[in-house]
Amino acid sequence: MKSKRTLISTGSPFEATMGYSRALVQGDWCFVSGVTGYNYETMKMPKTVDQQARNCFTTIGRVLEESGFKMADIARVQYTVVNANLVDELVPALGETLGDIRPAATMIIAGLIKPEMLIEIEVTAYRG
Repeated sequence: MKSKRTLISTGSPFEATMGYSRALVQGDWCFVSGVTGYNYETMKMPKTVDQQARNCFTTIGRVLEESGFKMADIARVQYTVVNANLVDELVPALGETLGDIRPAATMIIAGLIKPEMLIEIEVTAYRG
């Protein structure tokens, strides 16, 4: 039997123009697309990687909740950071948010599509 597929949007203009969903729920899995540090209500981007990461987790938390998941359901996380020199500033936000959850994690150093973006966070959650 095929499980229901549900698409979740945050209303970001990038979703429509780039042809993706903020998240996709399939059965007991929720796949959250890479989230950058924008405050999606104001479309403002903070200047620090710490605040951008906190905004990412706020968006991720809202999307998971809307999808019927919790932050504690996060099984995997991938961080893309634009510069390795930002990691020390980033670590407190990561530890405060995921320290008790401890999902499998990968951190990649690579460029992002806009110069103001310092971090992008992608998660996969499972509620089985």
